Amino acid sequence: MYALPTAIAVTGPDLVLPSPDRHTPSAAVLQCAVRSPRAYSLDQALTEMDTLIEHHGYVIVLCPASAPAAVAHRLHAVRSVLESDRIAVVRSELPPLGLAVLALQLRQLSVCDFSPGVLASAARLLSHYIYAGALLGSVTRLDRVPVTLQSHAKSWLPGAQFAVLATPRPELVKVPGGDGAGLTGPGFSTRMLYAPGRLAPGWVTDSLAPAWHVQGVAEARLPAESARWWATGKLVEFAAAIPDISVLYQLVSSVRRDDCHWCGLELIGDRCAFCAAPLPVAPDDRPARADRALAARGTTALPRGTT
Repeated sequence: MYALPTAIAVTGPDLVLPSPDRHTPSAAVLQCAVRSPRAYSLDQALTEMDTLIEHHGYVIVLCPASAPAAVAHRLHAVRSVLESDRIAVVRSELPPLGLAVLALQLRQLSVCDFSPGVLASAARLLSHYIYAGALLGSVTRLDRVPVTLQSHAKSWLPGAQFAVLATPRPELVKVPGGDGAGLTGPGFSTRMLYAPGRLAPGWVTDSLAPAWHVQGVAEARLPAESARWWATGKLVEFAAAIPDISVLYQLVSSVRRDDCHWCGLELIGDRCAFCAAPLPVAPDDRPARADRALAARGTTALPRGTT
């Protein structure tokens, strides 16, 4: 047990969704990731991180894989200078709104009885249960999801729109106008957030959401990074995920836990999120290794209608 919830930190204010209840803490927005080194010195960055560690014990930083290299270098420099094993920098391939949803889920779980190591490594597991995508007016410059030459050609047609799923499995379909079943949806209960850019959200709210049997739909602010991530401002970003903290708790609790042989923290999956040490696998440990691989990939299925 830890006196204060492990701090969940993010690299931008757009990744902080409103708390759904009074028990869910907010996320810390790291100024060392938001502001340039000229405007925010290394000493200030060290003080910022050291203060978080002092108050919370451990800090889990969610950093998008699409962030400029300078941001990641800055975070690792702070960790290195502080010589702290209490900072986990978790890189994520989720698009911006999906990453904001992941940050919210970790914030919800931070008040539970999970140790910092389990909470940090849970980010990888939970990512596989977030269905994140966008309705796009063009895919001509999209490079984060496979796009066929035919789709590129159709993208030049006036009024063309495409529904794209980035995670958990990339998909792309042309939107014919009404059928939202073109994208494979989750097989468990979810709540959907959508963030309009320069496209009307009607297809997402009136077609996709019913086709996916979501239990609720709410509008969110479009993250500033979204237009760059999706390579167009003509978009409506969406993310469907498990909203119920009891289901999230059950999902993480059901995965086998191990102790990191390097830093001693608990973990799930095959790698420690704090020190990055891989989990050793004994020659006769094949069944356990399979369990960890499945857990790390998030292949545990939840039945539709789970709440």
